Amino acid sequence: MAAMRPLSPNAAMRALRGDLSPGEFAVAIRRAAREIGEHVSCDARYIGRVEAGEIRCPNYAYERVFRHMWPDRSLSELGFTPRTAVRRRAVDPPSAPPTRLGPGGLPRLDDSYHPDEENDDVRRRTFLNGGSTALVAALGLDQPALAAVPAIPSQRRVGTAEVLGVEQAVRDIRLLDDVHGADALFELAGQSLRSAYVMLNDGDYSAGTERRLQSGAGELAISVGWLAHDSDRLADARSFYSEALATARMADDAALEAHVFSNSAFLARDAGRAREALRAAQAGQSAARQLDSDRLLSLLVMREAGAWALLRDRAACERALSRAHTLFDRGESEADPEWMSFFGEAEIAGLEAQCWSALGDFGRATERVSLAIALQEPHFVRNRVLYTAELAHDRLGLGDLAGAATHGAAAAALLGRVRSARIRTMLATTADRLRPHRAVPEVAAFLTAYQAAA
Repeated sequence: MAAMRPLSPNAAMRALRGDLSPGEFAVAIRRAAREIGEHVSCDARYIGRVEAGEIRCPNYAYERVFRHMWPDRSLSELGFTPRTAVRRRAVDPPSAPPTRLGPGGLPRLDDSYHPDEENDDVRRRTFLNGGSTALVAALGLDQPALAAVPAIPSQRRVGTAEVLGVEQAVRDIRLLDDVHGADALFELAGQSLRSAYVMLNDGDYSAGTERRLQSGAGELAISVGWLAHDSDRLADARSFYSEALATARMADDAALEAHVFSNSAFLARDAGRAREALRAAQAGQSAARQLDSDRLLSLLVMREAGAWALLRDRAACERALSRAHTLFDRGESEADPEWMSFFGEAEIAGLEAQCWSALGDFGRATERVSLAIALQEPHFVRNRVLYTAELAHDRLGLGDLAGAATHGAAAAALLGRVRSARIRTMLATTADRLRPHRAVPEVAAFLTAYQAAA
């Protein structure tokens, strides 16, 4: 095994943090990112890696945020290694160990290797500018890995680098899904999930590594479950969530358990199982009360409101909506989970719109989903298409054929950029309902655009 590369602590960033805790500093960085329309998944662990010197140079997204926060300082003055030096070392064989692909495409790395944020960013951007072939590279998969997952030796040593590989796979999947939707990601991400569970079940690791590996594997199972959900593979999604819940229970991980129940409630609602959605949302709230995160509780209460709406209990739904907004308005905290970066003003407006739509109040649904579209950050492309498709449905509920068709056409125009069977199904339903009215010019234009996109 290669010798451990000595780390140089980043004293400059530690000084800039001052009296803030790592979690509070991460909240400040995420807030600054939103100010410039950027998206970073910053948490206390990332701050720890920066200050320890594990991250020699931030990726481009973080660099833009740091320059926004400290415009008078260069990366060097912030304690980072110049990007050109990082790139040189990354391609120089004698000074950087090769990255070997493990089963399912997760990096097989020695404990001495420290993942490079710059390379993480390059992998993501390669996919964003490419297609299915680039996706394989972005997730670290080669073509043979798509056909079969080779076995990991039962005594294989699992260390920090392998755990970081699992955690980074979760982040990459979320970022790619925000932009492109789930269809292209589902099968490939499943390979990484199987690899993570083989490491968890057959690997050799310390007690400290075990908890992080359990949490990472559980989060990866949730991510793959969500990809199945968005791809209209609802039975598969339920199975993945069950696996994640079992992992959370065995690890006694309340944060992971709350996340599973949040996604399970969403899935049950979409499957029409209102009572199951209600129970999952309430169970998630019980787990989340241990975590001191008002935003997480707000999301879970919104899930409860969605279940009440599906049950046509308007009074219970309105009470839940009021509670959710009260919790949301208390603001962010360092206890907010990293995966909740999507839950902002746009998302809560979109979830409320779904409640009003389920209750048949299409006027209020239209108002809230229009707000969601206006507030949605540009990089959440999938959500913008979703909200636009929902707006078409709600305008149709109001009897506004031309308005429904106009918004449907706008969603269809973006459909080529987002691979989501759930959104395609939504637009297909709108198209079916509008076909008898093709004499309306806007309807005819929508049907033509939808047919081309489909």
